[in-house]
Amino acid sequence: MEMHEILKEKENTKEDEKASKLMLEVKTEEEVEPGHYSKLQNLPEDIYSEACLSDFPAKTKAGKQTEGNARLFRAGCLFLTIICLVLLLVVIILAMKLQAGSTICPEREEIPATNSGPTCDYEQCQNQLINLQPHRLGCQQCADGWLTFGRTCFYLSTFRLSWDKSQMNCTARGGSLAVITSQSIQRFLTMRGILKYWIGLRHEADTWKWVNNTALQKSYWTDGMSQGDCGILSSEDPSEKNWIKAPCEAFSYFICQVEF
Repeated sequence: MEMHEILKEKENTKEDEKASKLMLEVKTEEEVEPGHYSKLQNLPEDIYSEACLSDFPAKTKAGKQTEGNARLFRAGCLFLTIICLVLLLVVIILAMKLQAGSTICPEREEIPATNSGPTCDYEQCQNQLINLQPHRLGCQQCADGWLTFGRTCFYLSTFRLSWDKSQMNCTARGGSLAVITSQSIQRFLTMRGILKYWIGLRHEADTWKWVNNTALQKSYWTDGMSQGDCGILSSEDPSEKNWIKAPCEAFSYFICQVEF
C-alpha cells in the first residue's frame, strides 16, 4: 500500500514537471515571437525611406507642371502687351494723318456782282469789300465762282476798277492780279473771258514786271498802237496777240489768281 502511494506521488511529480516545462515553452515562444503591435512599433527604417522616396517623384512632377504653367502665363501677358502697344501706335499715326490731311475748304464770301460803270469810286469799292476776309484756299479746290487751272484758281471780275484798286481787291481775296507765265495759261484765260481784264503786269523803270516782282519774259502784245504803264488782256482777240497797254488809272475788269 505504501509502495503504491510512493509510485503515485512520483507520477504526480512527473506530471507537474511536464506541466511546468510546457509553461516555459509557451512563454519562450511568446518572447521569441512578439505581437503585431510590437511589430508595427519596431518597423525598420528602410520602410520609411522607401515611402519618402516613392512620394518624391510625384511632388517633383507637380512642381514642374506648376512652373510650366507660370511661364506660359507670363509669355501670354507679354504677347498681349506688345499687341496693345502696336495698336496704340497705329491709332496715333492714323489720327495724325487725318489731322494733317484734312481737306475741308473754308467758306469764302464773294463780292456781289455789280456794274458800277466807269464812275465807280474808292468808297463804292470799299462797301463791296466790307465782309471780305483775306485768306488763301486751304485745300485743292477753288471756291464758287473761281476757275481751276492746274494748282491755280482764277477769278474774272464782273465790275471795273483801276489797276491799283484791282490789285487791292485781289489781295483782299488772298491772291493777286493774274500772272501769265505760260502759253497754256494765256489760252485758258482768253477762252474763259469775254471782256477786257487787268492782269498783274506793270511798267516800272523802263521794265515790264509782274506783281510778284519777276521780269516779263514772254509777251502777247497786240500790233496796234496803245499807250500806258499797265497791261490788259483782251479776250475778244486771239490769244497769240491780245495784250493792250493802258493807263493804270483807267477802269477795267480784272483777273485775280490764288495758288494752292
